[in-house]
Amino acid sequence: MLILLENVRFGYDDKTILEEVAFSVSEGERIGLIGANGEGKTTLLRLMLGELEPDAGRIVRKSALKTGLLEQTGGLESDRTVYEEMRAVFAPVTRAMDALREAERALADTQEGSAAFRELSARCDKLERVVAAADGYNLDVKIRTVLNGMGFADKYGQVVSTMSGGEKTRLKLCRLLLEEPEILFLDEPTNHLDVSTLFWLEEYLKNYRGAIFTVSHDRWFLDSIVQKTLELERRKVTAFRGNYSKYKVLKAEKYEHDLREYEKQQEEIAALEDYVARNIVRATTAKSAQSRVKKLESMERLEKPLPPPRPPVFAFEAGERSEELVLEAKHLRVETGGRTLVADACLEVRRGEKIAIVGENGAGKTTLLRALRGAGGAVRRGRWVKTGYYDQENADLDPDETVLGSLWHTHTYLSQTQARGMLARAGLREEDIDKPVRALSGGERAKLALVLLEAQRANLLLLDEPTNHLDLAARESLERALSAFDGTLLFVSHDRYFIERTAQKIAEIEDGKLTVFSCTYDEYAARKRADREAAESAEKAQKVQARAAEKSASYRSKAERAQEAQRKQEAKRLEAQIGELEAEAEALGAAMADPAVAADYKKLAEACARLDEVHAALDALYEQYEKVL
Repeated sequence: MLILLENVRFGYDDKTILEEVAFSVSEGERIGLIGANGEGKTTLLRLMLGELEPDAGRIVRKSALKTGLLEQTGGLESDRTVYEEMRAVFAPVTRAMDALREAERALADTQEGSAAFRELSARCDKLERVVAAADGYNLDVKIRTVLNGMGFADKYGQVVSTMSGGEKTRLKLCRLLLEEPEILFLDEPTNHLDVSTLFWLEEYLKNYRGAIFTVSHDRWFLDSIVQKTLELERRKVTAFRGNYSKYKVLKAEKYEHDLREYEKQQEEIAALEDYVARNIVRATTAKSAQSRVKKLESMERLEKPLPPPRPPVFAFEAGERSEELVLEAKHLRVETGGRTLVADACLEVRRGEKIAIVGENGAGKTTLLRALRGAGGAVRRGRWVKTGYYDQENADLDPDETVLGSLWHTHTYLSQTQARGMLARAGLREEDIDKPVRALSGGERAKLALVLLEAQRANLLLLDEPTNHLDLAARESLERALSAFDGTLLFVSHDRYFIERTAQKIAEIEDGKLTVFSCTYDEYAARKRADREAAESAEKAQKVQARAAEKSASYRSKAERAQEAQRKQEAKRLEAQIGELEAEAEALGAAMADPAVAADYKKLAEACARLDEVHAALDALYEQYEKVL
């Protein structure tokens, strides 16, 4: 057990944030904490870390517990280069390695059998154990693995202080992964990561030796990593076994079970009270009635379970029907700051399509969306198309205008009652209506911007990161609204769960090119994973061949000549097997690129599963081949 919370209560001034909170974190556990914005998730993290003290209850931590925290804001600050900063994590080990080399040099110059020789030998043994325990000879491999996976392959020599805020946050996470604390606290760890980095991080964390406690709105990440879900709602924490998807099922089942138990008890109470009322005054039945009174008095009354908090409700309706070809871009050049992001973008968007634009950070997704917002030149918009645009920064909102005024003054066709109703359905409370926009939280501003978008009744929606600042309930409500929208949708998002639930096509920006995939996000991700694995297998094969050529050129020993025939025979056998499997992998890749297979989820899943088996078998054969050569 690493951390134990027992009946913890905490609040600020006269407002209680947490009460009767009780749970534990054990070695190696993967726990996700979810809850609406403002419920107190970050406060709970600070309590667990010892930065705050509870008003009541207690928090017990393992002695000398090593913890690591990635906050939402605040990255790594340093005047060293990226690589120097990561290597500093292993300073005690590198010092031991330097001392070992120094001791070995001294040992070489010391007379064997002398007291000094024995002392230096003992010192070398001790230092060797220290280095081996810390896996010191693989430090650079560890550092390169993490930096490359987190997108810093070409930035080893860059000074940390010259980097952007998002890069510094990613570097902070790199350092934490290399430090390997016993419990890793992650507060919204996916905020600054692009899709390929997210997939890499999830695979890395699956093999992480310590415990992980994460606060996240990224449902795909929660499904991939988490084994237990804690929900913070109405100041209390409830634990559910399983990831986010399992939590959704279990929560619904728990509510139904608790409601049935409450109703059953209410029926029992009503029957007992009715019996008492009818029989307490009768001499013949007074005794039995009195026993029922005692049963009522000793009964532990169940509280009626509260239904889940009402989520915000969004509704997008197209005011009129556009023509079939809604938007067309031909040979569009996407540029920013004099730099070309996409040289020759071609895209057709037809009525009713829902398309997600994906790509690495800085690839030009938002710039492309803004270019498509305009008309003329390389972009042609169809007739009767009315465009609504959502800006991820909500820059179109007037900070000095009130919440009600932002909607009512912009869309004068609405009555004040209609405007208030739309704001209320989106989760903006009565006390928020007369606030200036500048006083709203990020989530409240996002909800207001979405209500303004609803009021436009546009038939083409261009959305830039619409789930930013929204909690899980709001994201799911937005998904439902956009899925029901009968117009056309083109959006940019890092939320993979949102993309999977909403998009019918994927438009990918990679290496300055725009490619459209007519499939769901899950199918697109499977195809990209297969491509990455094929590239890794090819790279491994090249390395094996290079090493084989190296050995072949250098070997001349008598022992190797004696074993040459046997090795060649074994190598030939392995080469034949490798050739067969590589041919199968190539055939599977070609099949997965076939639109007919891509459209058939079952066939695609079977092909992906077989491709995984082929790659695993190839890896094993490559290792055998390398040993034989």
